[in-house]
Amino acid sequence: MTTWTDHTADRPISLTAPSGIDRAAHHRLDEAWLAAAWSHPSTRCFVVSGGQVLIDETPDGRTELVMTPSFEAPLTEAHRYFLGIDEDGVAYFALQKDSLPGRMDQSARSAGLREAGLLLSPRDAALMVHAVGLENWQRTHRFCSRCGERTVIAAAGHIRRCTACGAEHYPRTDPAVIMAVTDQEDRILLGRQVHWPEGRFSTLAGFVEPGESIEQSVRREVHEEVGISVGEVEYIASQPWPFPSSLMLGFFARATSTEIDVDGDEIHEARWFSRDDLTAAFESGEVLPPYGISIAARLIERWYGRPLPTRSFV
Repeated sequence: MTTWTDHTADRPISLTAPSGIDRAAHHRLDEAWLAAAWSHPSTRCFVVSGGQVLIDETPDGRTELVMTPSFEAPLTEAHRYFLGIDEDGVAYFALQKDSLPGRMDQSARSAGLREAGLLLSPRDAALMVHAVGLENWQRTHRFCSRCGERTVIAAAGHIRRCTACGAEHYPRTDPAVIMAVTDQEDRILLGRQVHWPEGRFSTLAGFVEPGESIEQSVRREVHEEVGISVGEVEYIASQPWPFPSSLMLGFFARATSTEIDVDGDEIHEARWFSRDDLTAAFESGEVLPPYGISIAARLIERWYGRPLPTRSFV
């Protein structure tokens, strides 16, 4: 019998580490303060476009957001978003553009959050996840949902205001549950979505519906997707997930049944794995682990007892 020691309980969840950034929301409606902050020589900004930013490797091997002083920033109209202030008083802004700027040195590259979030420092990752979330919302909420008229940006990118009816609209965050389901034999239930490549398995997940608690959502989603009944539900941690606008709420859930019946609409295949089963599947290549940026990887690791194999983006 294999003995497992949990070496993963304290491993950080990507995008959740303390960033040292104060979002300073009280400044968002202060136009004079924002103007002064933008013109300050220490202020830094970066461009976000379609969920992508520019990143670059430093001589000592770190990966950083490509940021410039505000006075060197590309021109933009209203799409300038205040992200906060660091411990040294440096203010940060994101600029939403239709495309990323070129780089004279040709060393920087574009990257999305799934890749960059694993490489950047907590400060840069926090700035990027904030900017990407705002950009996603801004691009899809240009018109008032009350009267249909065009809205304008306010509060340094954190409000859209309708000039016709006066309604204010705020960035959308959709709560979603993601759960590591285990049974009485301490096996874990992993599924493969219909659009995923062969071999990619992960934890089950789904959105919280109106009028539903998160515990109810866990039980409903598991039953709908794979036909398994769930009893005890334990909250573990959360993770911002702006793809485009979710907050992932992570859980352990205990199954009270084991017969799998996949829905075929969202889940193509689901299987129970013991730790030995999963180790063998990883080693043979039969199962590919989730990318390390996802809270799914941390949930599986907490059960597995050791880090999962890593996956490359190339």
